[in-house]
Amino acid sequence: MSRPSDHIDSRPQTPQAGVVQPKLGITGWLRWFWRQLTSMRTALFLLLMLAIAAIPGSLVPQRTSDPNGVTQYFIDHPDLAPVLDTVQAFDVYSSAWFSAIYLLLFISLIGCVIPRTKHHFQALRAKPPTTPARLARLSGFTTRDAPAHTDAATAITHARTLLKSSGYRVARFDAASESSVSAERGYLRETGNLLFHAALVGVLITVGFGGGYGFSGQRVLVEGQTFVNTLLAYDSFNPGRFFDDATLDPYTLNLDDFAVSYEQQNLQAYGQPIDFTADVTVTPKGGAADPGVVKVNAPLRTNGTNIYLLGNGYAPTITVTAPDGTVVFSDSVPFLPQDANLTSLGIVKVPDGLAEQLGMIGFFYPTQDKMASGANFSSYPDLEYPLLTLNVYTGDLGLDDGVPTSVYALTTDTLTQQTGGATGVDSIELKPGASAELPNGLGTVSFVDNDPAASAAGDFSQSVSRFASFDIHHDPTQVWLISFSALVLFGLFTGLLVPRRRVWVKASTRPDGSVHLEYAGLARGDDPALEAAVTAMADRHLKLLKTHQPVVATPESPRRDDLGLHRESD
Repeated sequence: MSRPSDHIDSRPQTPQAGVVQPKLGITGWLRWFWRQLTSMRTALFLLLMLAIAAIPGSLVPQRTSDPNGVTQYFIDHPDLAPVLDTVQAFDVYSSAWFSAIYLLLFISLIGCVIPRTKHHFQALRAKPPTTPARLARLSGFTTRDAPAHTDAATAITHARTLLKSSGYRVARFDAASESSVSAERGYLRETGNLLFHAALVGVLITVGFGGGYGFSGQRVLVEGQTFVNTLLAYDSFNPGRFFDDATLDPYTLNLDDFAVSYEQQNLQAYGQPIDFTADVTVTPKGGAADPGVVKVNAPLRTNGTNIYLLGNGYAPTITVTAPDGTVVFSDSVPFLPQDANLTSLGIVKVPDGLAEQLGMIGFFYPTQDKMASGANFSSYPDLEYPLLTLNVYTGDLGLDDGVPTSVYALTTDTLTQQTGGATGVDSIELKPGASAELPNGLGTVSFVDNDPAASAAGDFSQSVSRFASFDIHHDPTQVWLISFSALVLFGLFTGLLVPRRRVWVKASTRPDGSVHLEYAGLARGDDPALEAAVTAMADRHLKLLKTHQPVVATPESPRRDDLGLHRESD
C-alpha cells in the first residue's frame, strides 16, 4: 500500500545547515534557568564552589577576626595588599562574590526541597502500583506451588497479612483466574533525603544570618583583677554584623587564682604542662557571687556567654618611682611567653611623672640560668629562681600622637637606648623584692615581691602573679546549629541505609485446580538484599499456607512501617 503524496516522508527535504531548535522566549529561558539552578547537580557544584571560595579566608588575615593582622599585612606587602583589598580578600566571608555563591546555594537547595517534598507527600498517599503482568522480568523472581487445600484468594489473603505485618503498605488486586498483592516500603529513605537537604538549608540560615547576632571578645586578667562585661572593658572585640552592644548581659568576672601543674616524674617530658586551672568568681548584676572554674577545652558557661581559656603567663609587678619618691607607675604587667620554659617578653611605658618619657623592654625568666656565652635563659617554666631584666629607653613614646599603639610593642626608632645592647651599660637585673636606679637620675624601678617571707626562705612559687587570657564568646545559634547538624547526619544515614523496595505476590489457578504462586521484587537504587528478602518471604508464605497458623511478625522483620504508616488499599 503506497503512502499519500503529502506524507511527510514523501516530500523532498531541504538540507539545512544545522539542527533548528524552537525559540524559547523570555519565559522559556527563565524556566530553563530555574530548572538548572534547582537541580541537584547545580547544588552540589555550588557547595563545592563555596568550599573553594572559603580558602582565601584562611590564607590572608580577615578584618572581622584579625584587624591588626590586616594592618601588618599592608605594611609587609605594600604592593600586593591593595590588589587583594580590591577583590575583597580581607573580607572574604562578607564579600559580594562569596555572598553570591552562598545565596545561590541557598536558593538552589530550597528549589530542590519544595517540589520533592510535594511529590513525596503525594507518593505517601497513593496506593502501591498494580501488579506487573510478567513478574519473571523482575529481581528475585521465584515460584512456589501452594498446598492442595489452598485456593488463590486464600493464598493472597495470607500474603497480604504477612507483608503488612512486615511493615509494607499493601494493595490487593483480584481477577477472574488470579489474585495478587502489591506491597512497598522504604519511604523513609526519601524522607531522610528531604530531611538532609532541609536541615542543610537550616545550617546555611543559621551560619549566614544567625551568627551575625553573636560576638567574640578577648580580655587578659592578672590574678586579683576583675573584668566587667561592657564593650569598653574588652582588649579586643569582634561583633557580628547585627550585634547591638545594648544586648550585653552585665556581669563581673574576677580571676581569683591561676594554677599550672607540670610534669616532674617523666624525664622525657619534664617540665611539660599537665593542667591549667583558672579559679574565677562570676557576679551577675543584682545577683550573688558564683565561683567557677575555666580549663582548656572546658569553658565556663554563664550569663549567655562561653568563657574559654586561651593562654597564660607571668605578670611581674613593676613600680617606677620619681627622684622625689612619687610613684609614677605601678602595675602587674603581662609578659608574653617566648618559649616552652616561659622565657617572657614584656613592655613598660611611663609617659608622665619623670623628666623624660620612659620605655622599658623586659625579659622575665621563671628559672634563670646562663648559657656558656653568658646569655640568660629559663630552664624550667615554674618559679624556681625568677629574674627580671630591663633595657631602658628614653624619648617620645608616640602616645600623644593620637595613633593607637599596642601595649605589647615598643617602637624604638626614635628613642635613645640607655641600657643594654651597644650602650656599654649593663641591663638592669632584678630579683623579686629588688630595686635599681634608672639611668640619668630618672628615679628607681622595683620588682615587687608578692610574698617576701616565702621568698626569703627560698620559695618563690607565689612571688610573681600570673595572668590568663580569656575568650568570651556569645553565639545565640549554638542550639539551632547543633540541632540542624544532628538532623543532617540523621537524614544522611537514613537515606543511605534504608532500602526502598516493592514486592509482589501473584496466585493463579491452573486448569487442574492447583494454585501457582509467583514472587518478585523491585528496588529503587542498589539493594543487594532484595533477592534474599523475596526468597525468605516466599518460604514464610508457603510455610504459613501449610500450617494455616495466624500470621505474626518474625524477629528479623520490622513490626512497623518505616513511616509509621499501615495504610491498606483493597
